[in-house]
Amino acid sequence: MNHEINEYFITKWKSQFKKGLLEYIILLLLRSKPCYGYELISEMNQFTSLEIAEGTIYPLLNRLKKEKLVTSEWAEMDTGIPRKYYKLTKEGASHLEIMREYVDSLNLSITRIKENA
Repeated sequence: MNHEINEYFITKWKSQFKKGLLEYIILLLLRSKPCYGYELISEMNQFTSLEIAEGTIYPLLNRLKKEKLVTSEWAEMDTGIPRKYYKLTKEGASHLEIMREYVDSLNLSITRIKENA
């Protein structure tokens, strides 16, 4: 039996898995407080092993804004340039709850499969 790891397959699988999780994680992070883009990246790095670049997060935030799941507003800083803060909308909170229920159910199913396999 061949036990070689297909690095291309694993890399592609991780990328697809990550894409689906990023929106969920961003909405989770915005649930507690408004954040600016780099702050979201820092918090994501603090709590997960998922790496996200600025070139990924801003298009994602813009998509969430178009879907009316988040809003944004500029805030002047005491020093430095203004920052654009993103905030979860009521619609975003409702979507987040449905997503959370789905992720929790999926995690439970995966746990059951792992325990019985």
